Amino acid sequence: MKIAIVGTGYVGLVSGTCFSEMGVDVTCVDVNREKIEQLRRGIIPIYEPGLEEMVHKNVKAGRLHFTTDLVDVLDGVEVVFSAVGTPPDEDGSADLKYVLEVARTVGCHMNKYLVVVTKSTVPVGTAVKVKDAIQAELDKRGESIEFDVASNPEFLKEGAAINDFMSPDRVVVGVASERAKEIMSRLYKPFMLSGDRMIFTDIPSAEMIKYAANSMLATRISFMNDMANLCELVGADINMVRKGIGADSRIGKKFLYAGCGYGGSCFPKDVKALIKTAEQNGYKMQVLKAVESVNERQKSVLFRKFMNHFGGDVKGKTVALWGLAFKPETDDMREAPALVLIDLLLNAGVNVKVYDPIAMDECRRRIGDKVIYCKDMYEATVDVDALMLVTEWKEFRMPSWCVLKKAMQGYVLIDGRNIYDGQELKEKGFEYYKIG
Repeated sequence: MKIAIVGTGYVGLVSGTCFSEMGVDVTCVDVNREKIEQLRRGIIPIYEPGLEEMVHKNVKAGRLHFTTDLVDVLDGVEVVFSAVGTPPDEDGSADLKYVLEVARTVGCHMNKYLVVVTKSTVPVGTAVKVKDAIQAELDKRGESIEFDVASNPEFLKEGAAINDFMSPDRVVVGVASERAKEIMSRLYKPFMLSGDRMIFTDIPSAEMIKYAANSMLATRISFMNDMANLCELVGADINMVRKGIGADSRIGKKFLYAGCGYGGSCFPKDVKALIKTAEQNGYKMQVLKAVESVNERQKSVLFRKFMNHFGGDVKGKTVALWGLAFKPETDDMREAPALVLIDLLLNAGVNVKVYDPIAMDECRRRIGDKVIYCKDMYEATVDVDALMLVTEWKEFRMPSWCVLKKAMQGYVLIDGRNIYDGQELKEKGFEYYKIG
């Protein structure tokens, strides 16, 4: 089976590589010539554990190809996935210009039946716009060629994307014909050998499922952060509260961890887009507006704790940040709490030293040399007045407290992910602050 995937960003590259791993002949398409040339040379533009090795393997096997020319591959494929970016517009809605550009290209040049699949996260109603754009181009050509549009939202967690794709807990596909359903079933069959986890729906429901899922997860995070802030005021421990409510089978244990806010490419964008979709249909998503508000405020929680500790007298002090990416196992800093924190610290006249195992180059690309980049976690703490744990990378879990005591000038540790034992740190002479 041959397919094309347009867009070699996170979703497109991971999806294409994993399909090729299962024997599908995949051509990944991107208008960025430099990126395509790098991929052809084996240079991977994103960090994702296991991805580089899998790309090299399938390119060598002749199953994974890269090109800038979608038109050149259309006649040889059965399915075209659109995995291009849908950045938030100024009003928070998803910008569909790249999605519709792919649709128009397909309509201009297709010569046989195709299934055109939106893999990008897109608002409800996008499939209709894609279908209309393709049909409009066919009408201009005076051609009558059958095609189907389908929706196949991705549910990949950055840092665990390969496993999520290869062993999915569900594959959601919105279709409007049996022919499209059969083709999509055949494409995903190798991933279903241990049990059929395909969920076929109508197209609008498939488009809504991704937004609803991410918004629910974001809601749980903001709820726990709100609860953590209240726990601090009343003297309760959010970790104990988490265990207590997580034991309820109706609630479950996942996504109940308090912290310094969520970020990344999905949650902030998708929450905004769903709020905007509701507004466009005359409805207010009051819960999600609160989720968004709580999260924005939570991104400054470490700064507030820092300011409170020093009574607001922080100008000229030096702080170390452990972690820059929005979460471990990725270099993604989109909407990362670290970016908000760095801005607040710099504006307050604080010197900032940073270390992240993967995201240092990405941070430098985003903010330049406003901060001091350190070669390891301990170098970052030399002569600092405080240390802030922002991203819970594994290597930060068991630091040498003796080394830190020798390196640091002040012994203030602000734990933005609640991974340390406060009592242990107090016994070792640190002033310890956590979330909740």
